[in-house]
Amino acid sequence: METPACTESAAAAELPFDVFARACPSRETLEHVTGRWGSLTVGALYDGAHRFNELRRRVEGVSEKMLSQTLHALERDGIVHREAQPTNPPRVDYELTPLGREIAERLLSLIHFVEGSMTEVLAARQSYDEARGGR
Repeated sequence: METPACTESAAAAELPFDVFARACPSRETLEHVTGRWGSLTVGALYDGAHRFNELRRRVEGVSEKMLSQTLHALERDGIVHREAQPTNPPRVDYELTPLGREIAERLLSLIHFVEGSMTEVLAARQSYDEARGGR
């Protein structure tokens, strides 16, 4: 299968995809992975497979509808694997694919960096707000 080029000169480009190009499919995948619910879902699945309601409890604040949409998008992108067990009631588990694990490692590195930088971030926010007359 030939991959679509997202740059004007695919032959001259090192990578055929360019997330900065409006029509490039890599932009959509980046959005799925780095959007609020996508990044939290991928991060939550890093420690192993979870059922839908387990994920909902882990990712506080996500609605059932948003989690369902997020999981479908991540599954379509090959980041999450959905396995339905033929039991009564049906049991569905979600886990990261090898690609999903690689993405999760990078995301978790960023998440841990942000968490570790929050003292500095909160101080910057306070300084910003004070300089502009408070919030």
